[in-house]
Parts: sequence; structure tokens; C-alpha cells
Amino acid sequence: MNAVSTVVLTHNKVELALHTLRAADGPNLLLLHGLGEASPTTVPRWAGCWTGAVHALDFTGHGSSTVPVGGGYTAEMLMADADMAIAHLGSATIVGRGLGAYIGLLIGGARADQVGGVVLADGPGISGGATTPTSQPVVTADAVDSTPDPYAIIELGRDLRPPDYATTFVRLANEGSDLPEPITVTAKFRPRWLRAVVDEPGVREAPSIADALSRYA
Repeated sequence: MNAVSTVVLTHNKVELALHTLRAADGPNLLLLHGLGEASPTTVPRWAGCWTGAVHALDFTGHGSSTVPVGGGYTAEMLMADADMAIAHLGSATIVGRGLGAYIGLLIGGARADQVGGVVLADGPGISGGATTPTSQPVVTADAVDSTPDPYAIIELGRDLRPPDYATTFVRLANEGSDLPEPITVTAKFRPRWLRAVVDEPGVREAPSIADALSRYA
């Protein structure tokens, strides 16, 4: 069994922890965790079929990554985290759970030529907030020096996820990817944004993450 090694990626004032759970030749697999979680410390059982290297990213405010002062979290901010990881790895197939599924969709469209398929799976934070702008209360949290950051839980748990915004990234993935079906959905719980994604061309459904990965491998 390989010991976990960690690379620190500097993104402006944030230090991101990118963990290598298993080093190997072949294509990279990048794991994106759910809201309030951190990267796993071992290769998940469902990734056992993957023959290449397995990596996992701690989002800003999570795991071993930086906690910024005063919050200000958005999905696009975490997409930039994922972009840093992809730039470091060169290319990767992505498995995103919960919040990580939504971020995986965004980066899968934005960097379609570097992402060899995205698997959208169940996990914390998959719903997000409203699908249209609303009047929301201003919420504050006590400052912390550990993760997960309470501001991340509050702000990312209610970020806007309009279905038409989500499907834009599916279309970008279809245009930029060499794969006939660059997005695979295994999630059983499907908020409006994810139901809209499933209805798009280029998206397939699979019974499990392992099944989805066997196709992308």
C-alpha cells in the first residue's frame, strides 16, 4: 500500500492540499469531496478498478487547505481550486461527491480537453440553495483555525444553482471532450440542477461509481 503524499498548490493567498492516495503510471483520477468533508486517506473501494494514479483535493476551507478570513465562498471559487489541481496533474478523470459533483460538472465543462470524464455522485451539499435569486439573511460565524470552515458550510450550502447554468457546462463538455458521453450521473438524489443535467445529450446514467469508472478507464 502506498503512503499518502501531499503537494501544496498556492492559489493567490490560499494553499490547497492535493493528496496522492496511490501513485501509478497511467491516467489520473481526481476525487472531489462533499460539503464539510475532507479527502479520503486511502483509495475508496469503488475506485479499485482504476489502474492509474488516484489523487484527492481538499477544497478551500476544508481538510488541510487554507481557511480564508471572513468566508466569501462560491462554487466558482472551488472550481478554480479544481482548475489548479488539473493544471498540476495535466489531465484527470473526476469523481465528485455532493458539492464535489457540482464542482466537477463546472470544471468538466470549463476544461473539457483536460478532463477525461466526470462522475457525479451522491454526497453532502449536492442540493445547494435556491435556483433563482432570493433575499437571504446575512449570517456570520465565529472565526476558526480548523476545518471545515463554518462559512463554507453556510455559504456553499445555499449557493444558487440554476438548471440552465448547469446545462451550459454539459454543453461545453460535449463540445470540448473527445468522449461521446463525458458526464456520468450515479447520484440517486437529484435536485433540479441535476435533473436538468441528466436530460442533456452526452450524459449517461450508471448504477454505481465503479461502473462509471470502468467505462472511463
